[in-house]
Amino acid sequence: MKAKLFYEIGGLEIIQKVHEVFYDKVYAHEWLKKYFENHNRLLIENQQTAFMSEKFGSKVSYVGRPPRYAHLHMFITDELFEVRHALLKEALIEVGLRQDHIARWLNIDAAFKHHITNDSLELFNVTHTFHKKINIPKPDFL
Repeated sequence: MKAKLFYEIGGLEIIQKVHEVFYDKVYAHEWLKKYFENHNRLLIENQQTAFMSEKFGSKVSYVGRPPRYAHLHMFITDELFEVRHALLKEALIEVGLRQDHIARWLNIDAAFKHHITNDSLELFNVTHTFHKKINIPKPDFL
């Protein structure tokens, strides 16, 4: 089923296009963009493309860190995840994916929510002591 999704949506080229549009939105968003300051955008796009391509069942291999470890040092709330998820949905629509493909993509993406979100700032501060922590409060104007 997942491999079928990779080919049904148009393969690597479409996944790359989605991530290009998606990261345009992320880097323009007043809250999300702060999590990406001083990071190589092309590298992030390529990693996300490889990750999702692998999850969609392609032969593309993702060689980065698992989501839990890649985001360990970031305090990511459910709200922040939902903002990101909404931007992804906008990108999928803009690229022109069919509704059923959008739903399947978003379901696969949402499966990783519990790997990267945090329930408690106190617990985050106690358990994640070996990285520089990133905790960017939601701007008042959003």
